[in-house]
Amino acid sequence: MPYEPPTHTVERSLRATTGARTVAGVDEVGRGAWAGPVTVCAAVTGLRRPPEGLTDSKLLTPLRRAALAPVLESWVTAHALGHASPQEIDDLGMTAALRLAAVRALEGLPVRPDAVILDGKHDYLGAPWKVRTVIKGDQSCIAVAAASVIAKVYRDRMMAELGGESEEYSDFAFGANAGYPSPVHRAALEERGPTPHHRLSWAYLDALPRWQHLKKVRFSAEAAALESGGQLGFEF
Repeated sequence: MPYEPPTHTVERSLRATTGARTVAGVDEVGRGAWAGPVTVCAAVTGLRRPPEGLTDSKLLTPLRRAALAPVLESWVTAHALGHASPQEIDDLGMTAALRLAAVRALEGLPVRPDAVILDGKHDYLGAPWKVRTVIKGDQSCIAVAAASVIAKVYRDRMMAELGGESEEYSDFAFGANAGYPSPVHRAALEERGPTPHHRLSWAYLDALPRWQHLKKVRFSAEAAALESGGQLGFEF
C-alpha cells in the first residue's frame, strides 16, 4: 500500500520557532504488551535525506524492519534506548513508566536535545523537556520514524532472546508475539500463569481465576485515570 514518506517539516518548524539546534524524535514500543518492558528510542537525524523506505515500523514487514534497523543505526547522528521494566510499570503506571523510559533514552544521547518530537497526542514527558507532540509522527517525521524502527527491532529481538533463553518460557512464544496478546501466549498464561517478565497489574489476570491472587493493585486512582487506555483495550 503506498504511503507518503516522512519529512523534516516538523523539525524545521521547531528550529525556526524555538531556535533549537538539536531535535530528537522519540517513539515507544511495548505499551500494550502483557510481558516485557516498554522501550523508548530517541533518535537525532539532523536534516539529511533518510535511507530509502523509511516509515513507521508498523507499516514495514518484520524482514524489512530487521534489514533497515542497522542501516538506521549507522545513519542517524545519534540514538539511545531507554526501558521501563514490568515491575516499574506495575509500580508507577504506564504514563509514568513511559516518561521514565523516555528520559533514560534522552539522557543516553551524547548531546541533550533542545527540543523533542514525541509521537502521539499526549505529552508524557513534560518539563523541563521542550516537546512537540505529533499524531502519527512515526509516519510523518523522519526522526520519529527512525526511532520507531530501531525501538521495535530492538525490543522484538530482546523478547525473542528471552523466550529462547530457557525452556521455562518456551510455551509463551515470546519470539513470535513479543509479549503481546496471541492465542499461544493466552493459552500459556492460563496453564502456567505469569512469569517474572509479565505485568501483574494488567487486566488479563481478571480472566485467569487460578492466578488472580497474583494481581497487583493499580497504584492510585489519579494515576489510573491518567493512563486510561494504557492497555490499548486488549482483553481476553
